[in-house]
Amino acid sequence: MKLGVSVGYWGLGLTAADQLDLARTAEALGYDSVWAAEAYGSDAATVLAWLAAGTSGIKLGAGIFQIPARSAAMTAMTAATIDNLSGGRLLLGLGTSGPQVSEGFHGVRFAKQLQRTREYIAVLRKALAREKIEFHGETIELPLPDGPGKALKLTIRPVQERIPIFLAVLGPKNIALAGEIADGWLPVFFSPEHTKALRGPLEEGAARAGRSLDDFRICPSVNVMISNDLESARNAMRPILALYVGGMGSREQNFYNRLVSTYGFEREAEQVQELYLAGKKTEAMFALPDELIDLVAIVGPRDRVKAKLHAFRDAGIDTLIVWPVMPDQDERKEQLRLIAELANE
Repeated sequence: MKLGVSVGYWGLGLTAADQLDLARTAEALGYDSVWAAEAYGSDAATVLAWLAAGTSGIKLGAGIFQIPARSAAMTAMTAATIDNLSGGRLLLGLGTSGPQVSEGFHGVRFAKQLQRTREYIAVLRKALAREKIEFHGETIELPLPDGPGKALKLTIRPVQERIPIFLAVLGPKNIALAGEIADGWLPVFFSPEHTKALRGPLEEGAARAGRSLDDFRICPSVNVMISNDLESARNAMRPILALYVGGMGSREQNFYNRLVSTYGFEREAEQVQELYLAGKKTEAMFALPDELIDLVAIVGPRDRVKAKLHAFRDAGIDTLIVWPVMPDQDERKEQLRLIAELANE
């Protein structure tokens, strides 16, 4: 099992110098990849270009590029450019974001997500293979049929023969689509104890495509705090988990709430959402069961952390992408060192 590190969003607690410092620290410790995110602030592509210039060997993960934010052709241009700037180190993560961001920020309807994602990746692969882009689908039509548009091909060639494409998706149908058409899956709040159930849709999608999952990469993101004070470590996870389970999306459409419900915490997930949406965020945080935090985060003393790392490895994880939940940069770097040390024991 390889290790990756997330540097999240620029401007939300981390400066550009902090992000580069974490990437260089991870590279020196033998981490395989560093991942940048985007929502409706800093974009991931610019951050990855910055990290590419300041590192030499660590892979650069888009975690993620938002599908509604860019045309498939624009994503191909960006991916090929970063792949060239970095000497062939790009890992291309894609996701649809949520309906509030897609429709409210990008002005793109959230309907037909499965078909939109399928066609987007088909066009993206054609572009990266430097084929002329002619595509007639349900959500994408290239060239447009009623104007002067011409089928064009990308003028630059990526360094990698095939840039790996990962999907950051939740829900059985979306996960099955990842198993069918992607090279990997970027899950959040992944519980290795529920691997069999979580892998089910991947296997269904792979079977639909007549492919094996032997080379398919599962790369979950996980929040980490290694500390002898288990209660303090759990409490550090509460604001993040409460935000996602309680306040992300809407009452009717919260994918993270549904996910933790499938882990056996349906009543608790409903309670957390009710409290969070009522403005009682602290109460929502402490309504999260310790058992749920232990499932989806890596917290506590070294022995507990080592056991959890073994559980991820036994689950067949390709790359574990960690985020050290620490307020201080030196503490974050020390957490990266401890994780690498424990992963090697």
